[in-house]
Amino acid sequence: MIRLALPLLALGMSACAHAQSPAPGGRSDFREREPSEEIVYFVLPDRFENGDPSNDTGDFTGGRLETGFDPTAKGFFHGGDLKGLTQRLDYLERLGVTAIWFAPIFQNKPVQGPPGEESAGYHGYWVTDFTRPDGHFGTREEFKAFVDAAHARGMKVYMDIITNHTADVITYADGPETNFEYRSKGDYPYSTVGDVSGERINPGFIGDEDSSEENFAKLVNPNFAYTPVVPDAEKDVKVPAWLNDPIYYHNRGNSSFTGEDSRFGDFSGLDDLFTEHPRVREGMIEIFSAWVRDFSVDGFRIDTARHVDPGFWQEFVPALEEVAEEEGIPNFHMFGEVYKDIPQNGYIAEYTRRDKLPSVLDFAFQAAMRELLGRDQGTVVLAHMFDGDVLYEGGEEAALGLPTFLGNHDMGRFSTLIKWDKPDISQEELLARVMLGHAMMLSLRGSPVIYYGDEQGFVGDGNDQLAREDMFPSQTAVYNDNDLIGTDATTATSNFDENHPLFRLIAEFSEVRKAHPALTRGRQVIRHYEQEAGIFAASRFDPDDGTEYLAVFNTTGAQRSANVVLDYKARELETLAGACPSAVTVPGSAAFTLPAFGWALCRVSETAE
Repeated sequence: MIRLALPLLALGMSACAHAQSPAPGGRSDFREREPSEEIVYFVLPDRFENGDPSNDTGDFTGGRLETGFDPTAKGFFHGGDLKGLTQRLDYLERLGVTAIWFAPIFQNKPVQGPPGEESAGYHGYWVTDFTRPDGHFGTREEFKAFVDAAHARGMKVYMDIITNHTADVITYADGPETNFEYRSKGDYPYSTVGDVSGERINPGFIGDEDSSEENFAKLVNPNFAYTPVVPDAEKDVKVPAWLNDPIYYHNRGNSSFTGEDSRFGDFSGLDDLFTEHPRVREGMIEIFSAWVRDFSVDGFRIDTARHVDPGFWQEFVPALEEVAEEEGIPNFHMFGEVYKDIPQNGYIAEYTRRDKLPSVLDFAFQAAMRELLGRDQGTVVLAHMFDGDVLYEGGEEAALGLPTFLGNHDMGRFSTLIKWDKPDISQEELLARVMLGHAMMLSLRGSPVIYYGDEQGFVGDGNDQLAREDMFPSQTAVYNDNDLIGTDATTATSNFDENHPLFRLIAEFSEVRKAHPALTRGRQVIRHYEQEAGIFAASRFDPDDGTEYLAVFNTTGAQRSANVVLDYKARELETLAGACPSAVTVPGSAAFTLPAFGWALCRVSETAE
């Protein structure tokens, strides 16, 4: 039988002690914090808190298929909004959050999908109007109030943006006969209507690899693959108005997310923007520059970044960085979504080198953590993943700012993934593994991202819609029958319990993290790993005075011991969390004994002269 000793009490006392004074080398102005210093909270506004029930149906009237509002259905709007987010900022502040990243808030097409398979744009990724918040969430004035209130607490605001596609408005006259299958550039070139035997069009256009205005001025006919059709009722639905012209879309059919169609195909039917087109590039820069200028946001999470051509990012990123600089926003953080669920960072690192994205979501870290805590793989997996940090543009220093995470709104919650890997796991052990995952993420390199609801022990039934539960009292049966961890509550009641063991763990580790720059800006060195599940250890070093910190973790359900390497000058250790030895065993080695799924976070407090 596994005996679990959750090491919270020792953490609580030490964290409170360190939270009373400013962090060594700390910055009073939140704008000066580097991305690696942020503790990020990722939230879907629709599922967090309903601050204003009067906007539940947005700008629409009618039933659920007209308004998109149905709090009993997992794929429809539930009522959360910007006022609700603003009202709960104190809760997030007590959790330790320093930056809020929320799913897109732009006006969406309220409902999409064929009869019987409809769902709503509650998630924000089906944009029709890029210039204002969705009416279900509130107004531009309410968004400004939210940003100002967050900034007043020293919290940054990261917007989730989309440049790859819009809502599904364009259809193809000849699409149903092929089920909208992707049509390649080789079989359906820009120079003919339909296939290579068709009527010649777009004379002088030399292809999408030349993004000059001169070249694209010759692309005038969009009927090269399919014949795009915009329904009369929606011919002016997109804002800005240029987005209504089919010439600014690839119009090649649905992507299979492999090869050519990964960049040129429609993402699940959504209208795929022709991001090689200079007007599209100019337009997207105009759109998102305005959000920076008007609301002074602090960064962007970039949706579906790998489905956009590199040339787009090479223009977009420096343009937005220049706008942020003009607006007095240093450390403006842009990180792309490059989905890849393997514990190796070579693939996602490509996008920081070829595409020149400043940063990417650390999917490699997420996959490695699942290997360790869901599949009982050796801690060597995590060590090898960190070895790959040299692959990013800027190397290991750049990797310090990668947003790390355990689960999300697409792949599912970390608790759910572990439960998939271990269907017979007990609630007690599931809680212990999830707590260890958060302790590791909050101690190791990167900018940790907490997925909303994880701090309340949410355990979903799956990914996508099944991982997007309500924090306010839910009316969705498929959520309310979930068995949460660390609590007897269900999602049928409000879940903002600040005594939940996961809330307390995250809050306490956040205070330790913020009090010690080694844990935010410090270089990381792997100190111990094993070929099997067991001990993992890493040192972090204070960026100003070089003080060494040791983070040691046990990924097994039994007590484990290890002799961990550290600097030969180290003599005594101070405990910040868990249980650290008071002194080294001999120069260069300290003996650690950790309980099942336990941890120790230590600071070298005395060194030899």
